[in-house]
Amino acid sequence: MIFRKQPAQFMMMFISYLFIMLGIGIIPVFGQLMPLLLAPVFSMLFMQACERVDRGEGVDFRLLLSGLRSPVFRTVLKLGGLYLAAAILAIGVSSLIDGGVFWKAMSGQIELEPETVRQSNMMTTLLIAALLYLPAAMAFWFAAPLIVWQKMGLFKAIFYSFFAVYHAGKAFLVYAAAWIVIGILLPSIISVLIAVLIGKGAIVMMLMFIVSILLTVVMYCSFYPTYAHVFGKPTVEEAQ
Repeated sequence: MIFRKQPAQFMMMFISYLFIMLGIGIIPVFGQLMPLLLAPVFSMLFMQACERVDRGEGVDFRLLLSGLRSPVFRTVLKLGGLYLAAAILAIGVSSLIDGGVFWKAMSGQIELEPETVRQSNMMTTLLIAALLYLPAAMAFWFAAPLIVWQKMGLFKAIFYSFFAVYHAGKAFLVYAAAWIVIGILLPSIISVLIAVLIGKGAIVMMLMFIVSILLTVVMYCSFYPTYAHVFGKPTVEEAQ
């Protein structure tokens, strides 16, 4: 497992990104959109870090940041624009169903309460938004590494990504199911056990925050193996 080779570096990389996004999030509206716009850029930086670790090298933050100035990363930023547009489209359509409750909850305009969820048909909204976004997720999954490592154009990378995920559909279903168990069920079980053993809400919240960050970093580290399995590991020349 790649994460186990250099856990501290990966954790530092993610926490740094988290603080940057928290700082940007202070800006009204713009701060809510930036995480989506920069998502492909950050996931690509993480994949590059995983590739270096997989080759037995360290995570060189200066090298990764210098790569942001390359022309291909400008294309990845354009991919982020499409990523943002797809998310806005999915949320926009879902707003026709729940009157915009889902978007207001995401943007922090309202607090989610059980009664609000029941009255707004939010579960139906989430399902429809997920189904609408699924083709976009397939198109974006491998697009960034195809742009950076295989020097594909933006729309060619999106095309190849969509059909690569489509042809590996069964493997991705298993992958998604595994992360539902690891990312949702496992933390729920852990939180209950901690609450029973410790019983202090503040400590439970702090420990669950650490667990959630750890699982998120491990999930980011799992992106690179999916690419390597489908397209093969990038050569040293491609990774430079």
